[in-house]
Amino acid sequence: MLNKYARAFFTRVLTPFAAFLIRRGVSPDTVTLLGTAGVMAGALVFFPRGEFFWGTIVITLFVFSDLVDGNMARQLGRSSRWGAFLDSTLDRVADSAIFGGLALWYAGGGDDNTLCAVSIFCLASGQVVSYTKARGESIGLPVAVNGLVERAERLVITLVAAGFAGLHKFGVPGIQYLLPVALWVVAAGSLVTLIQRVVTVRRESAEAEAAREETAS
Repeated sequence: MLNKYARAFFTRVLTPFAAFLIRRGVSPDTVTLLGTAGVMAGALVFFPRGEFFWGTIVITLFVFSDLVDGNMARQLGRSSRWGAFLDSTLDRVADSAIFGGLALWYAGGGDDNTLCAVSIFCLASGQVVSYTKARGESIGLPVAVNGLVERAERLVITLVAAGFAGLHKFGVPGIQYLLPVALWVVAAGSLVTLIQRVVTVRRESAEAEAAREETAS
């Protein structure tokens, strides 16, 4: 749902900014690289120190590069396999930095091994969820399922909760518990999504084999 509606809205909003960057001679690949670097800096500099509010602000500013670079490529008429590959690969790097930064906090100053493990699970499951779709498509299957919690949902739930949790340092009581709840929700949702995709690939694979056998006979 977020991919369908929120992405379309922000694409329209960011189109003038994308056009401005094009006029300044900035390439889509440069935006992709700078956006990923900004997300990593926000996650790995602020989150391990428990500075969730400011870390979320920095990450949010740069995470929109994921929409800007694609918008620029379309305006330039340069959509390419390389651009899609780079964008998808660096998305995984950025996601790893976010959940890795949270894991570092809980392994250190946060002093909670359970939430450290949950953060690592969110990191790993997010990568595997993406891999299942990519691998299924690479063997010729449509993988016609989105799943309960995709990348957009994982990021929104985690970053909104982290941003609000960071307000605890500004004197807002009890709000720090939002982040642990969000991590458990993302972990559970990612597991459900993984199962959905595996079941879908198994079904589509069986249907493809049956269709091939019927054609051969």
